[in-house]
Amino acid sequence: MSASATIASIKTHLADLGMPGSLEVVDSLMGKLDSGSLSPAEAIEHLLVAQIALRRERRLLSAMHSSRLPSIKRLDSFDFSFQPSIDRNQILSLHELTFIERKENVILLGPAGVGKTHLAISLAVAAAEKGKRVYFSTLSDLVLSLAAAEKQGRLREKLNFLKGPSLLVVDEIGYMPVTAGATNLFFQLVNARYERASTVLTSNKSFKEWGEVFGDPVAASAMLDRLLHHCHIVNIKGNSYRLREYPGLSLPQEQSSPRRRIRRKLQEVLP
Repeated sequence: MSASATIASIKTHLADLGMPGSLEVVDSLMGKLDSGSLSPAEAIEHLLVAQIALRRERRLLSAMHSSRLPSIKRLDSFDFSFQPSIDRNQILSLHELTFIERKENVILLGPAGVGKTHLAISLAVAAAEKGKRVYFSTLSDLVLSLAAAEKQGRLREKLNFLKGPSLLVVDEIGYMPVTAGATNLFFQLVNARYERASTVLTSNKSFKEWGEVFGDPVAASAMLDRLLHHCHIVNIKGNSYRLREYPGLSLPQEQSSPRRRIRRKLQEVLP
């Protein structure tokens, strides 16, 4: 059989096997084999890598649609040098995704713009690339969807749906106040996933402030009791990456309120 006939036969086999990624690179690889720049073993490896890369990309695109991920952000594009407070080894370890197997949670804390959402999405992307089912939502959108389901008599169905993903990302806890009814709904979700699946949460508020965020210190305490039982906490202290070109600018949330300044002064003078 001639070389061209062999290549045509290889392409037919790859098509029959449903390997379009490998099919796209076979001509290039054969050329490198002929020139001696690749060994046969290396060519086979490249052929398989191309197929795996395409399969991961397709899996990720599917996950983007079903999981409501707002964008694709990976760890390799995160600027650790801008946020030196982050324990890089901790983040790298989390991206090995063993916490998902152990059904543990991750909570990322810090002011606006320090990279909480980027890291949360990168964990979701890594999980999706491994074939894990993931789901992303801001807290406000999540409680709105739960409230709508309750109104329609489908709350149990909605909770069962949100209990399913191996990784649930809840973004922006603390940016908007939550009503008592919404707090109860979110607590039900936290309780449903407790020790059954992993949740990644981001918040610009300390845990002590969650009582104010959810309007109910008792419910917030019960929620944190479950979330923190098996949990990795990433506390990020730094400036907004988005405002890195304006180093002298201070965000409103980073400025002390008059009430806080008065409280601090009282703490300084009172025994």
